[in-house]
Amino acid sequence: MFEEAGRYAWREVPDPEITAPEQALVRPLMVACCDLDVGVAHGRLPMPPGHAVGHEGLAEVIAVGDEVHSVQVGDRVVVPFQISCGTCRECRRGVTGTCGSVPLMAMYGMAPIAGLDGGGFMADQVLVPYADAMLIPVLESVDPVAIASLSDNIPDAWRTVGPYAAELAGLDEVDRRVLVVGTLSIGLYAAAIGVALGAHVDYVDTDEGRLAAAEKLGAAVHDVAKPDRSWDPYPVTAHTSANPAQLAATLRATWPDGVCTDTGIYYDKVEMPLLPMYTRGVRFVTGRVNARAVIPRVVELLADGLDLSPVVDRSVPWEDAPSVWPTMTGKTVFTRA
Repeated sequence: MFEEAGRYAWREVPDPEITAPEQALVRPLMVACCDLDVGVAHGRLPMPPGHAVGHEGLAEVIAVGDEVHSVQVGDRVVVPFQISCGTCRECRRGVTGTCGSVPLMAMYGMAPIAGLDGGGFMADQVLVPYADAMLIPVLESVDPVAIASLSDNIPDAWRTVGPYAAELAGLDEVDRRVLVVGTLSIGLYAAAIGVALGAHVDYVDTDEGRLAAAEKLGAAVHDVAKPDRSWDPYPVTAHTSANPAQLAATLRATWPDGVCTDTGIYYDKVEMPLLPMYTRGVRFVTGRVNARAVIPRVVELLADGLDLSPVVDRSVPWEDAPSVWPTMTGKTVFTRA
């Protein structure tokens, strides 16, 4: 439970129970911190105390309702962080982050900002309201620690490059280029996905550890403090820093009729250069990821050999969560023995 910025603790709570035939109970096996969790832990995103944490992770199915058919007890699964029914109009058109059967922003691990609180993954048991719609089997051939963020940050990164794979493939080889402005894990995942899709990826950051990780993922790395003014504009750019000045620079680096996807959350007004964007035909994409709809696309890349392990900063024992969670600076994975 989040007690206050810098302080977390285990708390006893009633076990969840299956109350409808389409539900399932899962036991989290490993939980990753989301980039947003790092901000909360350090007080950059003020949150009221007393909510369960964790919304990225892999789990084992421990009980299923009578109408659950896609998974069975003992299966290892990915649990998307957003709650979705799979049958409403919104889910049918792929916007599972805005499911029409539940309140807006229904999700796990972020009760103060959730329309419906599903509890947190740092728990012995978690209820999944729509098991067939939500749960996705884990690839046995992939290191589970490397994909513990498949609930949220990895699909969030996929949407910065993945939807434009055909667009990139249709360009001359020299123009299949992606710029990623990184901070924390989403930028690194975006770089890895861009490389996996056959693009040349330039990754820009300030952190030596992340620059080293991006290089391991196959990207060309650049320290933002030492900009290379000779770069040509990019057909696809991804901005993940939530820094308005860096967003403006990323938009300038997007070529005419190119696309810039921004994954940041901004708490203050941000000025947008709409006239230059209009003149050059720059497409700008923002908004929450539809994780459940996107995860299968990532799984296809993982099956083809995509290795995301360099993104993980450290793996620590489950029981150490209260002491480690406040100290997180990068992708941390908590593993149950």
